[in-house]
Amino acid sequence: MTVADRSFEAGAELVGNRFLVREVPTSTFPRTGMTAQEAMRLVAEDLVLEGDPARNLATFVTTWMEPEAQKIISGNLHRNFIDHAEYPRTAEIEQRCIRMLADLFHAPGETTGARTQGSSEAIMLGALSLKWNWRTRREAAAKATDRPNLVFGGDVHVVWEKFCRYFDVEPRIVPLRPGKYTIGPEDVEPHVDENTIGVAAVLGTTFTGHKDDVKGINDLLVQIKAERGLDVPLHVDGASGGFVWPFLYPDSEWDFRLEQVRSINVSGHKFGLVYPGVGWLIFRETADLARDLVFEENYLGKTDATFTLNFSTGSAMVLAQYYNLVRYGREGYTYIMRAMQRNAGVLADKLEAMGQFEVIGRDAEQLPLAAFKLNAPRSYDEFDIAWQLSAERGWMVPAYTLPPAAQKVTIMRALVKETLSREHVDTLARDIAAACATLEAKGGAHESERSRIVVGPGH
Repeated sequence: MTVADRSFEAGAELVGNRFLVREVPTSTFPRTGMTAQEAMRLVAEDLVLEGDPARNLATFVTTWMEPEAQKIISGNLHRNFIDHAEYPRTAEIEQRCIRMLADLFHAPGETTGARTQGSSEAIMLGALSLKWNWRTRREAAAKATDRPNLVFGGDVHVVWEKFCRYFDVEPRIVPLRPGKYTIGPEDVEPHVDENTIGVAAVLGTTFTGHKDDVKGINDLLVQIKAERGLDVPLHVDGASGGFVWPFLYPDSEWDFRLEQVRSINVSGHKFGLVYPGVGWLIFRETADLARDLVFEENYLGKTDATFTLNFSTGSAMVLAQYYNLVRYGREGYTYIMRAMQRNAGVLADKLEAMGQFEVIGRDAEQLPLAAFKLNAPRSYDEFDIAWQLSAERGWMVPAYTLPPAAQKVTIMRALVKETLSREHVDTLARDIAAACATLEAKGGAHESERSRIVVGPGH
């Protein structure tokens, strides 16, 4: 190393940023470490190249919490949730959240549930309980248990198909069709038989934000129970809608007010307004949790009953969820959901006023979002608009095709969350119009641009 090189290295040490001109570690385990300041700057400078979460209108996941909630989170990152003997108050707070959500979902009496890593784990557990309970009923009747099936629509999250593959259950998927992006009793009825472990209905799909006809499906299952003697339970996937419908549509029946609804999952890290990741699984009553899923374990001096798929996990988001529940209450959550719904309506109005978009299903019960598509063929498509919005203004507004048999339908969806103010909505509408004008002038996105477009409805 020359004198000049040594002098330059000394300058890097003084400034505290040797990676200003060096390549960062990427593939081999570093031989030596670095100062805390350098490590922090290295990571921070990498993240500068990320997208801005405030402009990510694809994700349902919470991207902002109050400073007080952030203090609770940062102060409890070191607390392992599973250690109930050492952290009994955290375990009690989890149970408080479960009881509050059971009350919100109109559970008729004593119930049970669990915090999960997100709705994916909650769905896996809820579906496992459906399978185990079905198997117990079949064994008691001396009937075969080798051909379980689960009925759901093409509007579900991919985790439902994962469950069926991982746990050897036949998926009976009701296809969508153009103009109908949710399912109802007429779609479910042909698929239900004695091997059906349950039916899954979605409350707020990731595709258009609408709900399946939960009440109609429940009424069908009640009828099947009376006429055919088949007690088929209904699980409601409320990952997105479980924290929306109780506040925007309190009179809409989709929860434990319906006889066959036996379990509900909801994501606290979506409209529960908590950072990722926390989800919740709530059973109608304790008997709906299959006993074979519960493990009694003696760990660190205390016997606990557990039935989650994960073991060690942080306490911070459970505590943050409880903070939100007591911080906002019904009144606060109602205001926040109505504010988001109002801004979603403004965005829908502006999209319709442009004259080139069709807003999908805005008159139905829906998550606070605007789902839309071009109303006529043009020299550009929805994918081009998504690209242009991202390239020009940094907005992440997804474009995607719908599931079979509506896969020829392409739509866009702008999720309106707490951080998207009225000014942001107005700016977004102007930017969409400007992106369309640019695409009109250049005849659509270039092929090199289209190859870089990220597709999918987001999570």
